[in-house]
Amino acid sequence: MTRYLERGASWSALAYGSGFAVLGYLAELFTGTTHAIAWVFVGLGLAAITAPWIYARRRFLTVEVTGSFLCQGREQLPLADIAEVTDVGAPTGARVLGGGWSVPNKYDALPLRLTDGTVVLAWAKDVGALKTALQGARAA
Repeated sequence: MTRYLERGASWSALAYGSGFAVLGYLAELFTGTTHAIAWVFVGLGLAAITAPWIYARRRFLTVEVTGSFLCQGREQLPLADIAEVTDVGAPTGARVLGGGWSVPNKYDALPLRLTDGTVVLAWAKDVGALKTALQGARAA
C-alpha cells in the first residue's frame, strides 16, 4: 500500500515538444509557406530528447512511502530502521538517501535518525507530507 508518492517527472512533458511543433506549423500556415514534414521531425526529435530525461527523473527522483519501505530514488530503507522522524538535527556530512552527494535541487531535506544512531537525509518537494506519511506508516 502506497502512503506517499512523489514522481520525479510526468510523462505529459512529452506533449511539450509536439505542442511546439504544432504551433510552429500553425505559424507557418499564416505566413504562406509550410513545411509539414519538417515540423513532424521537430516534434519527434523533441520527444526523443525528452523521453530519456523523464525516464531518468522518474527513476532517480521518485519518493515513495509504502507500508514497509521508504524508497528514495534507487535506495529502499525499511521503516523498521527509522527511530525518529521529528526533532532530528542534521549533522554536517550526513548521508543523503538515494545515492546522491547532496539533496537534489528544488527538494527539501528531512533528517531521520536510524535505529543504529546515525542520521540520514531523506528528501522531498513536500517535506511535511513526507513526514506525516512516515509517522503514519511507522504507527501502523
